[in-house]
Amino acid sequence: MFTPKTLSFLRSLKRNNNREWFRARKDQYEQHVRGPMIQVVERLADDFRTIAPELIASPRQSLFRIYRDTRFSGDKKPLKTHAAAVFRAKQLPKPQGAGLYFEIAPGWVWIGGGMWRPEPPELVRLRAHIDETWPQIRDLTRARPFRARFEALQGDVMTRVPRGYPSDHPAADFLKFRQFYGGAEFPATLAHSREFYPTLIATFKALMPLVRFLNEPLVDAAIPFSEGPRAARSGSGAR
Repeated sequence: MFTPKTLSFLRSLKRNNNREWFRARKDQYEQHVRGPMIQVVERLADDFRTIAPELIASPRQSLFRIYRDTRFSGDKKPLKTHAAAVFRAKQLPKPQGAGLYFEIAPGWVWIGGGMWRPEPPELVRLRAHIDETWPQIRDLTRARPFRARFEALQGDVMTRVPRGYPSDHPAADFLKFRQFYGGAEFPATLAHSREFYPTLIATFKALMPLVRFLNEPLVDAAIPFSEGPRAARSGSGAR
């Protein structure tokens, strides 16, 4: 789906990050970047029926826009220099809950999933869920498919167990997390190799038990969380 021209375009965009340059070459962007991204998402929509039926895979809802929101950023470059897609839970309003994500950048391919920045009500609900069912998250993060690709659960961690839980709680290490995700970085050339899609699917399969665990208390509670500011997984996107 992707070709060497995909990376070539993204590298050129990184060197020429301005609207005029991009407008003159938008047809190349559509052919070499956005077009292949749409193909990947549409293929995932078929495969998600088996491996992740609760997630949305739709070009309209999954693909990130190429234009950056620079209103509150010191970096005024107008364009993202990577292509990315996110796959959220059907039962939760955007941007709640855990999901899957991948991006193609000039220097890497990143594939991952989980919950990047929970809102405070989400985090409270997640910690209560961990408190009640902690052997589940322990076992799923020790499972061979997960450990083979991510080694361990990733994310920012507090120095102490959050208030309301004993310091010797059996799940103390998990309760300290403020983010919950797994992710793997690959060489950029993976994007245009025949191993790209199998690697994407295998990585997503390894993450789905974590995604389901994180979404379970949120779907059950159906809390009307506000759509507070979210950071995608990058300085300008999700990485």
